[in-house]
Amino acid sequence: MNDKQAKQDIQKITVQINQHNESYYNRAQPLISDSEYDSLLKQLIVLEERFPHLKDKNSPTQRVGALVSAAGPTIEHRTKMLSLDNTYSVADLQDWFKRIAKGLSGQAVEFVVELKIDGVSASLIYENGAFVLGATRGDGVKGEDITPNLKTIRSIPLHLRQDTKSSLPRRLEVRGEIYMTHKEFELMNKRRKEQGQEIFVNPRNSTSGSLKLLDSRETASRHLQCFIHSFGAIEGGVPFATQWEFLSLAKRYGFSVNAESSLCSKEAAVIAFCQKWQNDRDTLPYEVDGVVIKVNDLKQQATLGSTLKSPRWAVAYKFPARQATTTVAAIDVQVGRTGVLTPVAKLMPVECGGVTIASVTLHNFAEIERLDIGIGARVLIERAGDVIPKVVKVLEPAKDKIKRFVVPKVCPACGGEVAKLKLDNVLYRCLNASCPKQLERGLLHFASRKAMDIEGMGDAVVAQLLNKGLVKSFADIYELKKEQLLELELFKDKKADKLLAAIEKSKAQSFSRLLYALGINNIGEKAAYMIAQRFGNFEQLFKASQEDIDAIPEVGEIMAESVYQFLHQSSTLRLIARLQKNGLNMQEVVVEHVDKLHGKKFVFTGELAGLSRLQAAEMVKELGGQVIDSVSQKTDFVVAGENPGSKYQKAVLLGVKILDLQQFKEMVYE
Repeated sequence: MNDKQAKQDIQKITVQINQHNESYYNRAQPLISDSEYDSLLKQLIVLEERFPHLKDKNSPTQRVGALVSAAGPTIEHRTKMLSLDNTYSVADLQDWFKRIAKGLSGQAVEFVVELKIDGVSASLIYENGAFVLGATRGDGVKGEDITPNLKTIRSIPLHLRQDTKSSLPRRLEVRGEIYMTHKEFELMNKRRKEQGQEIFVNPRNSTSGSLKLLDSRETASRHLQCFIHSFGAIEGGVPFATQWEFLSLAKRYGFSVNAESSLCSKEAAVIAFCQKWQNDRDTLPYEVDGVVIKVNDLKQQATLGSTLKSPRWAVAYKFPARQATTTVAAIDVQVGRTGVLTPVAKLMPVECGGVTIASVTLHNFAEIERLDIGIGARVLIERAGDVIPKVVKVLEPAKDKIKRFVVPKVCPACGGEVAKLKLDNVLYRCLNASCPKQLERGLLHFASRKAMDIEGMGDAVVAQLLNKGLVKSFADIYELKKEQLLELELFKDKKADKLLAAIEKSKAQSFSRLLYALGINNIGEKAAYMIAQRFGNFEQLFKASQEDIDAIPEVGEIMAESVYQFLHQSSTLRLIARLQKNGLNMQEVVVEHVDKLHGKKFVFTGELAGLSRLQAAEMVKELGGQVIDSVSQKTDFVVAGENPGSKYQKAVLLGVKILDLQQFKEMVYE
């Protein structure tokens, strides 16, 4: 590469970074993910190191953020607010440890590790214990005065607390991270949606916007919080020699300091801390995007010094990004087991939350219209924890209007007629009862673990059974012969025996599970159980009126109508007769005192000795309780076995009652 090409590339990347800085910091509207931004900055650093004579004094590599917003007066920081270099792996961390050891000539080193709160940096200035000024990071040298808004944050003391051990400094500048909890973020976005306002992308995005509001009363309504993590300047007060001592002193002064911070004497402990919170980040009530590691001793910090941009004595260990930007390559339509058509965006593959995302459901056609998604659109996607990824917003709409999505008029699987459901104005359904995709999805549901639990009857097996015409209804499953299975590509002698044994075993499943397996519209696992408990068998259910079904407390009018219509189709009568002839159980064991755990929500975590998770869940449901997957403030009990996971920690954090296995059994059997 010659000077001319290098100059062009440097100018191009500089313009891009400045545009993204302005959009992110001043308008709180990020256009790319953090990892993409870091990649741009790294490209610029490499070019400037290779062509140092082309480096501009105002290059983004010499700055620590964005241009200062013109919305308010600016404040010059007495000590520059630096940003941190990032590491993305254990190997990166180990390289940093080596640089620290070299810089300190092999001295013994302690490290302080702190969660990296995904919020907005701020500087707070106190004079003789009184809060007098607060500012954003800005460009690291100057920040925007946001004192009135910061004063609304209750975790920021207006006057420092003083005790016999804590004489107050004449002047103190501390740095912290302003953030919004998940709960407050969800409540705020709910309010904005109800008022027809644009929703915020993430808690950090909303925090940034909240701090720049002209009306501090509006800022107060958003219930922001603040963790203090470092200091910029201090005159007088109690002396301290380490970062750990500073954090202790900050707590005595009345600042909120993150309780998860830790002092580590070994590098292995630092790595373990990073790995723990990378796995357990979803147990926290606020968003974190990594861990900050600092050399503890202030003299050692001074020895190591800083670059123009970052301290050498501190580094950030970044977790895998949970948001990413990518392009919509196509929009496909999938047909579900009930015939409902669901649009799915096919994406240019992108790394997000530790996995590669290539497609994401768009839920319904109204969502496409709301987001204005088209082929070629640039979108922001999010994957929090282990949940299914979703499109948060469109960053750049599709340029070609011809490529905008149009709701199909015929089913993409069978060419059958498509109609909008009257009960739900956003859903469309294929009306062809013989649609092959409906049968495929229906068979998979019928054989699933919570339904008839036919182990070995997964996607590939179902596809082959359909292709060979061996299964055309649920009843055909129970008439399969070994010689038919052996004709299929996937099957050998032993595998055929295993599947036939699983099919035979499924005949003993309860009436409620059979009812759920049939895939009746609007009827989930719990509703099927309550209907089965009320009527006991198909014979009694066939005699019931729609009003009788609707009278069950957990069953609503729409659900009752769905069940009644399903039962009074001639095809249903034929199907039930065949299933009964094939020996399936048609009777429910009706449990007395079914309401013992009525309305109570249970979560299971860890290994339950002598009891499967499925058995435990059945016990709860038989007594009118509900088993859910995730812990929240609405959870009544968390049952913890051996080696409980992050759900246990979240229960502790939220104050949810935790039962051991013995306590659970006593509750169920008493």
